This record gives sequence, structure tokens and C-alpha cells, in this order.
Amino acid sequence: MRSRGKDAMRLRRLAAWVASVVVALIVAGRVTGLIVDWLWFGSVGYAGVFRTIFAAQALLFLALFAVSAGALWVSGWLAHRCARQAQAWTPEVLGEVVGSMATRLPWRAAIAGAAVLVGLLMAVGELSSWDVALRYINQVPFGKTDPIFGKDIGFYFFSLPAYLALRNWLLLLLCCSAVIAGMVYGLRGDIALIQSPRGLSPAAATHGSALLGLFFALQAWSYWLDRFILLYGDNGVVVGASYTDVHVGLPVLWLQLGLAAAAAAASWSNMRWRDSRVPAAAALLVVGSAFLLGTIWPALFQRFYVKPNELQLETPYLEHNIALTREAYGVTQIEARPFPVEQSLNLASLQANRPTIDNIRLWDLQPLRDTYAQLQEIRTYYKFLATDIDRYRLDAGYQQVMLSARELEPALIPANAQTWVNLHLLFTHGNGVVMSPVTEKSAEGLPTLYLHDIPPLSSGGPVIQEPRLYFGEGGKGYVIVKGSMPEFDYPKGKDNVYTAYRGRDGIEIGGMARRALFAWQFDDPNILLSGYITQESRILLHRNIQDRVRTIAPFLIFDRDPYAVVSDGRIYWIQDAYTTSRWFPYSQPGAGDGDNYIRNAVKVVIDAYNGTVDFYNSDPADPVLQVYQRIFPGMFRPLAAMPQDLQRHIRYPEDLFLIQAQIYRAYHMEVAEVFYNREDLWEFPRQVSGMNAANAPAARMMPYYMILRLPGEARAEFVLMLPMVPSQRENMIAWLAARSDSPNYGKLVAYTFPKEKLVYGPFQIEARIQQNTEISQQISLWNQMGSRVIRGHLQVVPIEHSILYVSPLYLRAESGQLPELKRVIAAYGDRVVMEDTLGAALAALFKESAPGAIPAQGAANARAREALGHYDRAIERLKAGDWSRFGAELDALRPLLEALGAGGADERK
Repeated sequence: MRSRGKDAMRLRRLAAWVASVVVALIVAGRVTGLIVDWLWFGSVGYAGVFRTIFAAQALLFLALFAVSAGALWVSGWLAHRCARQAQAWTPEVLGEVVGSMATRLPWRAAIAGAAVLVGLLMAVGELSSWDVALRYINQVPFGKTDPIFGKDIGFYFFSLPAYLALRNWLLLLLCCSAVIAGMVYGLRGDIALIQSPRGLSPAAATHGSALLGLFFALQAWSYWLDRFILLYGDNGVVVGASYTDVHVGLPVLWLQLGLAAAAAAASWSNMRWRDSRVPAAAALLVVGSAFLLGTIWPALFQRFYVKPNELQLETPYLEHNIALTREAYGVTQIEARPFPVEQSLNLASLQANRPTIDNIRLWDLQPLRDTYAQLQEIRTYYKFLATDIDRYRLDAGYQQVMLSARELEPALIPANAQTWVNLHLLFTHGNGVVMSPVTEKSAEGLPTLYLHDIPPLSSGGPVIQEPRLYFGEGGKGYVIVKGSMPEFDYPKGKDNVYTAYRGRDGIEIGGMARRALFAWQFDDPNILLSGYITQESRILLHRNIQDRVRTIAPFLIFDRDPYAVVSDGRIYWIQDAYTTSRWFPYSQPGAGDGDNYIRNAVKVVIDAYNGTVDFYNSDPADPVLQVYQRIFPGMFRPLAAMPQDLQRHIRYPEDLFLIQAQIYRAYHMEVAEVFYNREDLWEFPRQVSGMNAANAPAARMMPYYMILRLPGEARAEFVLMLPMVPSQRENMIAWLAARSDSPNYGKLVAYTFPKEKLVYGPFQIEARIQQNTEISQQISLWNQMGSRVIRGHLQVVPIEHSILYVSPLYLRAESGQLPELKRVIAAYGDRVVMEDTLGAALAALFKESAPGAIPAQGAANARAREALGHYDRAIERLKAGDWSRFGAELDALRPLLEALGAGGADERK
């Protein structure tokens, strides 16, 4: 027996030791993680953000833990103090084993331990609510009220979420308190619902009545809060509070609130009378009323009263839904303009809109990236992870370009060379950017490169003086710089060029304490053991730019497409960020995970070499950002503080435009009756692209950037646009444009077509292209000759009051990976052509618009022949892409046509 006792004691000690080690490792991991985060936030200049978030989490944790553990302990201690003695009931009720355990259990220690453990779990579970608490404390008014309760919308954004989080925590705390008390009473024999006639001891009944009263009181407050939740309902017709919600749901909630309050009072009074029928009746009343009045009655009212008169009764609430949804997504600023479609496009109007023609994009993102990869990745460990679209003022003028950053991809280093030294000390950065214009191509069908090679050479593009990219869209894992080993910079012939990092980023890692800290954090003893690390060495963390900005500002939502910008000889990344919420009353969810409010409130600029991150306030009127400015003072700088050249590269974000376009499909209908009937619902057009376009499934067209001159505007500008078609139809009915250039940045325009005119939509043009005998035969011939035809995306190009359609066509050898731009397909009106270049396609498309020979004698015949000669030469120059000579020929053609016209008028007289 003594041997068994000693073995049991040893096992208990071993278990306690193992548990202590596990807890210590968990705590050590959390502490080292916090230290590393603190060091990193300080190194990037946002130590104040770290302190604010950490302090908020710590205070919230301590407060919730103290209250939770205290309440749980009080509930358990009261149960222990008031319960019967265990030996009085438990042997016959629970059995000898349980009764014996109950008599020997150290009750006070067990209750305190359970309270601490459950309190810890509850407090940890609420840590993610730190921003809810801070937004509540620092809230600002919106200046707009909801139409039902008249409360400022700021209440719904900042107060209501905090109240709901508090309610949920209190409900959980109450349930856990009841469980702990129930376990104490059960083990002590005070609960015997089967064996005992009374079932509960007086103490258990009193305690249960008190907790039940608290539950009913909490439920009454919950009903008060549920009134505001009505503003987020959806009955399939109205998003928000409907007629039934306002006229039935709201009164029912007030009634349920009163019943819950009465049930709470009855339960508390039962602490004295201890009649089990009282709490049972109260619970039945509350639950029954919730089912009958909260579920059955509104459903019957909706079906038999509202449904037959739905449009009439729901009209005021539909108007709330329309107005507030438009406000929540910022589509109230969309200016609707008529677009009187005309078939008046000719060579002269093309010349007048040369900035648009010169910037029609012929390179799709994926074919261009494949071409960049074959021509410019240079080495296997470089990779172009994304292709961006932007505009620059270059020697050639205001030009739309495509560019990709050449980033280092460690996974592409040969497997036998993926050593710790290579991955973390030697190969540390990418190098340079490749840039090409969107329209030009070489004779071989390859892009014309404005920036190319390593180090980057400029052939008409901006000069890059610092081409190294330590931070980019790749950049996973850490690197250590300023060690005794030089960093690989770029290959040069048979040799390599090396460099050393001189930027501002990084955490000093030279001391043994720091090296031990990071070795523990990254589970990498090489950091501690390596002889290449010196006293000057630094470790670069969060090198992926989206991970970097998300770590600094976890309360913002970030656009999926950061884009590279070459400015002042350096490479930067611009990242759009959004403030979102799901608490805008009456607003249709449509942004992210159920969000119904969005603003592009922040522009983030990241230096690709230094890693510096600057947050700029791009929407000072946004109340959500105003709250974050109060929480994190000094974090957001005015947009005017952004360098001027970088401001020229700000563009309207595609993700936001896509969300707004999705909402605007239905919410451009502002009349409730039209909205209810969905009479004018729009859709995104269908389009076909890919290697087997004829058989490929159609996909919805996405927004695209282009430079064009909007109707009525004086100059061409950079816009994001998207055509629209009617629901269940393919003809085009409108197109949306988001302007990106100053001073009109952020302005949205919807150009609507006359409903009585047919305007071909993209999918109808696709059908005409596939039905064109010459084009389809040529594509079939190429496919049979060992090449793969890739159809590019069709672009709708508005020019003045006409619509031009352009689509590129690429060829790729069966065994090759190098797509070549071989043809350009253009369509206008009923004509579709395919030529080698855009200029040739436009010349062929508008060939029939040549001036007709005017029957006249003498000088008139001479003028007609001279005019025809100028026209023929203009066509040749257009095919060759020689716009200056093309314009000169048109200028020479104009006076001849005017003279011929005047002569004809004289003859008619």
C-alpha cells in the first residue's frame, strides 16, 4: 500500500511538473511575441499604436477577468456556504463514490480554481473586442439620424455594438455562474430532481430564483436592444425595418420587455416564497410570448395583411432602404448624365481624340506577365508577382503604362541552394521594375519596354536611382542585413554584384540577448549560432507589404491590389485602405463579410527600400476614420502632406468601384415603385476571353482603367470604367466611370443611353466577331498550325458620343510560353475588322468614311483628286502609327473638303 501511495505521489508530481513546463512555454511564447512586436512597432515609428492596442487589450482583459472570476467565485461560494452537508444527502442520492468525493473535496480551493480558469477563458475570448471598446469611448456623431428612432447613426456604429458585446458577455457569465452553482449544489446533494420529492433544497431554490431573475432582467434589456436590430432585417423586399417590423415587431418587443421585467420581479420574489411554480410560469410566459408574439403573429400579419398590399404599405420603408443604402456606399455622389449615342465617329474625330486612341490597352494582365517572365525575369529566383496599371507624364506625353516589380522569390532558388545563409543573409531583395506602354508592340508582337534589365535601364520611362525591393508583394519570412556577408544584388555576366543595406528599417540584433530572443521567437537556433551576424546587423520583419500594413493597422480593411509606383527615382507601393461597418441602418449588405458601409478613407504609401509606412487621410469627412484619429493621434497625415508626384499616381480603387457598381445596379432606381418591380435592374456584361474563346464559358466583365476624354470635358484623364447591360439582356444601357485625376479625383459618373436605341453590348460584339468568316477562319488556321490563339478582353472605348470596341489577339506556340500580340480586332456599328495593328484596324474600320467624289468639272475634279490623295496618305500613316503625319494629312484635307462643299452649294444655287 505504501508503494502504491508513493507511485501515485510521483505521478502527481510528474503531472504537475509537465503542466508547469507547458504553461511556462505558453507564457514564454506570448511574452517573447509581445517583446518582438514592441521592438518592431518601435522600429517602424508606430510604437504609440502598439501601446494603445496593448493597453486596451490589457485593461479589457483585467477588467473582464476580475469581474468574471469574482462573479463566478461569489456564485460558487454562496452555493457552498448555503448547501446542505454532503453526507446528509449524497450517499443515497448520488452514490457512495460521488458522496465520498464530495465530502473530501477542498471546496473553497476548487471553487476558486474553477472561477479563475473560467474567468481567464472568458476574458481571453473577449480580447478581440478591444476596438469595440475604444470606438465606444471615442465615438463621434455622424450628423445624420435614422428614420425610425431618430438616433444619430453614430449610435449604431459605436454604441450598439458595445452594448451587444456587453449583453453577450453577461449572458455567458450568468450561464457559467449557474453551472458552477449547480455543480456545487449537485455534488452536495441539494439537487435531486428524480429521487427527491421536492427536487431542490431551499438554498438551491433561492439561489436559482436569484439567477433566473437576473436572466429575465438581462433578457428585458436584450429586448430593448432588439428594437434597433429591426433596422437590419431583410424580408426579401425591404432591407431594414419593414411595415410589419414597425407596426407589429416593435410593439411586440415592448410587450416582451414588460413580460421579461415582470418575470424578473416574480423570480426575485420567489427567493422568499420558494414556490417552484412561479419561475416555471415566468419562464413559460416569456418563452411562449417570444414564440407566439415574436414569431407566429408577425408571420401571419405579413402574409395576410401586408403581402396583398405590399407595394403600398412598404413604399416608405423602401424609400428608407434606397436612400440610406446609397448613402452608405457613397453612390449618392454618382452623377447621372445622358449619353446620346451617335454613329458619327470618323477619322477626324479619331485625330481629335488621339490621347484616347494612343492609350487603348492591347495587353491583358496575364499575357503581359507571361511575356515579362520570359523576357525580363533574368534569373530563376526573380518573379513578377503582379502587373499594375498606372499613368505617367513621360516624354511621349500623358501615357497609360503597365508595370511589374521584379521581386525575389526564395522558393525558386534551386533546392540544393536553399540554405539558411542563402535564404536569410545572401538573397534579401528584388531589383527593379519593368514598364511598357499599353498600346505599343514590336514587329515580333512583343511589348515595347520603357524600363528593363537589371539594374533598370530607361528607354523613355522614369529613371530609377534606387531599384532594390526589400519590401513587396512577396517578401515572406525574415532577412538579416548588415552582416559580415555582403548581400547578392544582381547578376552581371559571369560574376555577381553585391551590396549592403543602408535603409532605415530593421531591428538591431547584434547583442546575444536580442539574438536569443529572435532565435526563440522563430524557432531558429541559427540566429544565435551564426558567425555572420555582427553588432551592426538588423533583422527585417513583415516584408510583405499587406502583412506589414495589416499588422500596423488591423482595424482597417485593405484593397487586394497594392500597386508599384516609380517616383523621384525610387520605388513605392500605394495601398488603398477602407473603413467598413455592418451597422449602417437600412443599408443593403454588399461589402466584405456582411458589411453595409464602406469608405476609401486611407491611402498607404510604403517605401520598397526603407520599408517606411505612411497613412494618409483621403476622406476627412468619414466619421469612422475620425474615431480612429482620436484613438491613434498622429497616425494619419493629411493627404496634402503626400509628396506631389505620388499624389499624381493616386487612382480610384478597383475593389471599391466594384462594390459600388454592384450596389448601383439596383440602387440607381430611386423611385420605390420602380425599385420594387425591378423594372430597370442592370447587370455586368458577359465577355469571352482565353485560349479557346469560342467554347469558353462567358465571365462577367470587370472594371478596367483607361485614359479617355469624358464627354464634355476639355482633356483626357485616367478613369476606371465599367459598361452595364439590362437584366436578362445583352445590349448596353450605360457605363460607369470613376475619375482618378486631380482636381476631379473620386467623382463618379453614370452615362446612360437612350432606351429607344440599340447599343451593342460586349457579348453581342463577341458574337459578331465569332460570326465573322474571315476572323474565324484565320483563328482556326492558326490553331491547326501548332499555335494557340488567346483572345484578349474586349474593351468598350467611349469616344465623344460614340462607342468603339477593341480586343487584342495573341498567339502562343504549343511548346512556348511567350504570348505575342499578333492582331487587333476592332468593331464600330455593324463593322468588325481584324488587322496587324490598332492603327491598321482603325483605318480599315473607317475606310468607308472616305470623301465621295463630287461630280464637278475642272477645278472641282482637281480638288477631289487632291483630297483623295491626302486621304489615302492619311490612311497609310494611320496604319503605320504615325500620328503626326496622319494629323498633317487630315489638316490638309479639311480646306479641300470645305472648298468642294462650297462649290457644290454654289452650283445648287
